[in-house]
Amino acid sequence: MAAIPHVSATLGETPYVVTLQDDLGHTWTADEPEELGGGNTASSPDRMILASLGACTAITIRMVATRRQIPLTGVQVELSLNPDGKPEAGTDIVRKVTLQGELDEDQRAQLLKIANLCPMHKLLTGEVRIQTELQA
Repeated sequence: MAAIPHVSATLGETPYVVTLQDDLGHTWTADEPEELGGGNTASSPDRMILASLGACTAITIRMVATRRQIPLTGVQVELSLNPDGKPEAGTDIVRKVTLQGELDEDQRAQLLKIANLCPMHKLLTGEVRIQTELQA
């Protein structure tokens, strides 16, 4: 059984710089841009959401291409959050996928369809419940 993903976020005295650690031993940071009061020393949380979707999209496409022996040589995913401004309701993410390799139209269509099946796409478009508890 796969481990349950876990991340801890710790904010110290430096405004908006958060140290993140996961259950696999990885450590990274988040920050806000200078115009929001941060130091712009790391990606902002909204960019991390886009990065998660982009990474998951590329990985899922590669996995399926490998399984189906599709001659994919690379994937590039460009993502934008609310590129036309904040909508009245919801959030808009524009995802542009570039597939590299000698692919026919059927293979390209298959892999584009797979993009919407990546776990982060499902997470972001599905029902999400967040239980928040205050710990001592």
